[in-house]
Amino acid sequence: MKRKIVIAVTGASGSIYAKVLLDKLSLLTDQLEEISIVMSDNAKDVWKFELQNEGFNTYPFVCYSKDDFMAPFASGSANFDTMIVCPCSMGTLARIANGTSSDLTTRSADVILKERRKLILVVRETPLNMIHLQNMLTVTQAGGIICPASPSFYSRPQGLEEMVATVVDRVISLTGLKIDSYEWGQSTNK
Repeated sequence: MKRKIVIAVTGASGSIYAKVLLDKLSLLTDQLEEISIVMSDNAKDVWKFELQNEGFNTYPFVCYSKDDFMAPFASGSANFDTMIVCPCSMGTLARIANGTSSDLTTRSADVILKERRKLILVVRETPLNMIHLQNMLTVTQAGGIICPASPSFYSRPQGLEEMVATVVDRVISLTGLKIDSYEWGQSTNK
């Protein structure tokens, strides 16, 4: 079964996580029926600042305005099975945790949760305060998955993109998509 996935990019630092995620999803089109993207204004600004480009405009996926409540994934009847928010700001986390559907990202997350589908939030913040932790607990109790943007080093990543890929590969694996990635216990030639 091919998957229908929404990718939301918020204004948290860590645009490289979104870039690597979109790059890898571009290679998995045989497993995908549809990928849709929504980005906040801050996400675009942070991407331009951190990555020094506007590469978010170059992907072969349909992009929707942050205020486009007519986007198909704003309704459960469109049958999008997964939503990934990457990176996920603490403000977006708070709005999702409290059911505040103030833009397309938070409305779509609300739809995914109410339909009991897969919501993955790649949170990117440190340190965390009690409000952040409580919001993460609330989302988890509602059925969402909190996947912190915390790289692993088992695979001995060589460079920034390989390090980021340790998180992104885990996120892709959480969606149920098949990806060739390092697994604990595998030998590595690095």
